[in-house]
Amino acid sequence: MAALVRPREGRMIGGVCAALARRFGTSATTMRVITLGLCLIPGPQFLVYLALWLLLPSESRTKAAAW
Repeated sequence: MAALVRPREGRMIGGVCAALARRFGTSATTMRVITLGLCLIPGPQFLVYLALWLLLPSESRTKAAAW
């Protein structure tokens, strides 16, 4: 199981979609389309995205902490 971290490359805004795409084995573009579609329906999806942006560690911080 891959760790859920925001990658340094391939990110557009916060890297949340890129991290989820890496975790679930899809492309980042596919995950961005799914996220956009989910944000168009009523619900707390945008707040979940913001929470993931704040709570997911960045790949650079994870590698630095490993040393």
